[in-house]
Amino acid sequence: MSSPARNFDPEPGSVRSGSAALGKNVTVKGQIFAREDLTIDGEVEGTVECHEHRLTIGPNARVQAGLKAREIIIQGSIQGNVDATDKIDIKKEAKLVGDIKTSRIVIEDGAYFKGSIDISKPTAAKPAPQPAPAVSQQPLSQPAVATPAPVAAGSVK
Repeated sequence: MSSPARNFDPEPGSVRSGSAALGKNVTVKGQIFAREDLTIDGEVEGTVECHEHRLTIGPNARVQAGLKAREIIIQGSIQGNVDATDKIDIKKEAKLVGDIKTSRIVIEDGAYFKGSIDISKPTAAKPAPQPAPAVSQQPLSQPAVATPAPVAAGSVK
């Protein structure tokens, strides 16, 4: 039998905020896309993406996946690359084998990490260019004289 496709989008007019969780007795193989904060405390193999939200890897988690989120907090075990647009926080009981890409990172004393770290500047909106101040076209009453810069005394080797 075939079951009908389900739409998991919230009903129009309802605002849903909160978080989702995968318990320690849950195993997922495949792709996870979350539009809310997500806590994983079970086993995951594949990819996990929650771009604008926080991803927490609980102390019982065993993850073999690529992770992408705004903020990632790691307490369990991860084997895979981790990409956070804002911050990665690796707690003392965590184990991470994989490459990291983030703008901010905290690795607590006692955490295990093997891989590379790519720290990128956070993407901020560029300020609008300021117009140059208007230059007066009036003639100077006295000619401009360049003053030499002071020279520090000392010997040059």
